[in-house]
Amino acid sequence: MQEIAIRNITIGSGVPKICVPIVGKSRETILAYVERALEDRPDLIELRMDWFEGVTNVETQLSLLKDVREVAGDTVILFTIRTSDEGGELTVDVDEYIHLCTVACQSGYIDLLDVEAYKQEGVLEQLADVAHAHGVAIVASNHDFHKTPSKREIVERLHYMEEHGADIPKIAVMPQSEQDVLALLEATVAYYEAGAHPHKPAITMAMGGVGVISRLAGEFFGSAVTFASEGQLSAPGQIPIQDAQHILQILHEYR
Repeated sequence: MQEIAIRNITIGSGVPKICVPIVGKSRETILAYVERALEDRPDLIELRMDWFEGVTNVETQLSLLKDVREVAGDTVILFTIRTSDEGGELTVDVDEYIHLCTVACQSGYIDLLDVEAYKQEGVLEQLADVAHAHGVAIVASNHDFHKTPSKREIVERLHYMEEHGADIPKIAVMPQSEQDVLALLEATVAYYEAGAHPHKPAITMAMGGVGVISRLAGEFFGSAVTFASEGQLSAPGQIPIQDAQHILQILHEYR
């Protein structure tokens, strides 16, 4: 796979990088969670801005981003507005979604922007152009909280994201059985094997308890980042960061 260097980490190389989602409604709560998360030295933090009560106020958003960057220092920041269409907390129209993401890219405070890949035709490409112009990398994402698509469909979605501006394609599915988890893992491998050129590093996961192995076996199957919790879950199946760090390191040593 290709490698992507962002600040002091290289995504797509070695042990999967650990991202801790930060969810909170108030500025004070979010900053407290950031400080707590940084104690365990995650590779990235994800600001789940759809939880933030001031997300639709541009000045309030920028003020929070400035404060988070000051606290986070050189830790990579992923900016995410997860809409209700994909299991998030915010209902917002496409134009406002684009505007809020654009403002974040222009701020200079974030490193990665999550874009919902199937929001509307052209949105991913538009925001990828904006982000890249400001030195921000794109995580194109797709979430299915009800089922696991077929292996072929998962591979096609990952390639679609890659071809439409994603630096890191991401897909999260909800397994109904162990076979669904295997399909997700097989699809991750197949994504990299297709074609003659190296592919962008992907993030894949099967949510819930039955899918937890997919969050920990990324170095073997090709998922370059895993999400772990610091007390606040943003998706089912996340495990505490200290446990994730320990398990990932053991798997790396015995690979």
